[in-house]
Amino acid sequence: MRSCRHLFLIPTVFLLAGCMAAVPSPNKNAPDSHVQRGTHVDDVATRRVSLPATLPAMKAFPATRGTRPIRSNSLIMGDFLDLSFQLESGRPLPVLSRFEGPISVTVAGRAPARMQADLDQLLTRLRHEAGINIRRGAGSSGNRITIEMIPKRNLQRHVPHAACFVAPNVAGWDDYLRHRGSARSDWTRMQQRTQMTVVIPSDVSPQEMRDCLHEEIAQALGPVNDLYRLENSVFNDDNFHTVLTGFDMLILRTYYEPDLRTGMSRAEVAQHLPSILKRLNPAGGAGTPRLTPPTPAAWKRAISDALGHGKPIKARQAAALRAVSIARQKGWQGNRLAFSLFAMGQLHIQSDSKLAFAAFKDAETIYRDRAGTDLHAAHIGVQMAAYALSAGHLDQAIATINTHLPAVRQAQNAALLATLMMIKAEALDRKGNASDAARLRLDSLGWARYGFGSNAQVGARLREIAAIAPSSAG
Repeated sequence: MRSCRHLFLIPTVFLLAGCMAAVPSPNKNAPDSHVQRGTHVDDVATRRVSLPATLPAMKAFPATRGTRPIRSNSLIMGDFLDLSFQLESGRPLPVLSRFEGPISVTVAGRAPARMQADLDQLLTRLRHEAGINIRRGAGSSGNRITIEMIPKRNLQRHVPHAACFVAPNVAGWDDYLRHRGSARSDWTRMQQRTQMTVVIPSDVSPQEMRDCLHEEIAQALGPVNDLYRLENSVFNDDNFHTVLTGFDMLILRTYYEPDLRTGMSRAEVAQHLPSILKRLNPAGGAGTPRLTPPTPAAWKRAISDALGHGKPIKARQAAALRAVSIARQKGWQGNRLAFSLFAMGQLHIQSDSKLAFAAFKDAETIYRDRAGTDLHAAHIGVQMAAYALSAGHLDQAIATINTHLPAVRQAQNAALLATLMMIKAEALDRKGNASDAARLRLDSLGWARYGFGSNAQVGARLREIAAIAPSSAG
């Protein structure tokens, strides 16, 4: 299930100065996404960043392949076992369950053309990279994934904390409502997969639909657990990665290897993993599964409370501080500590900008020092670039953005890409490079339409970024 808290990572721009007032984000569903700005936007800036009468066409990313996993095979084996034999709730799964035979995918409800194209790209990748026999159409094998498109308000009326989700052994939304909570829809009782339903909101941005497709179809096919320790994977509740990575495709290919079969126990699967991974990922080396201690429940609760909706801000801030404290007590140096710091920074930006900035810097140091976390660093980079812009350090803002653009394009995050481009355009404008700024700003709009959705949200983001820059910079 993709949690609503993934909206916490929608690109946001902050002015780290306590004297500034905050205004809402254009995305009303993301309470932590906001831009801190001055009390007004000068008329020249308003005219300069207003949307053109005719917007450029929506941009979308071409088909791509995930990069090779960087983890050793011994670690990947442990990851595979933890992903495949446990639910996010912690309940164990007694056996490996998967589809046996060809899989068909059908779409019900109002599905935009862009979503259909993204689905076709995803299915092509699953065939080529994961070796899974999966195609559009009714099919004759009886193995089916139904993608049900429904209004977001309907989805969250019944599943309040989900942005989208997958349900087992049901054929569509109505069937899910009839059988949810029953033995039929209990993952722990499933022996073999034949019918899965992926529920996606039909009235969100194209990027959010695509992100849901990637995560939920992957879970319909394979692991239904998420691990915070993973850095380069959609199987992680931090939701930095939203498009299936090379690691994810390797996990799914392993899931459907002929040496494995439905009904195998964890121990039986573990016996086969060394030979499977040595064949599929020779660069990962040989060895046996290396098991990683589970993430403590106390840290998970702290992160959940920090990112949860409907809680007082002080309670959420305290939870983020608690998560950082636990991570440091455990001696963690990787993704879990950095994500704790990122959450702390986001939640303290208005009340304690000095603490927030220090947290972002610490998280950035961790991400920069680790392989495979360039995208994570880019989420910190957007904060740093906005801060540099607000302080009038225009060359620094541009350099920061240029550092992170390749990783953002590789990860296919259009919302983050558009935000970085808009900040850079504003910096160029303030330096007097009006023509270059105008071209870059116009280019950003095509990505913004994919990442943010409505024209109103695109225009609001432009104006907010213009507002954080000083009227004159030296």
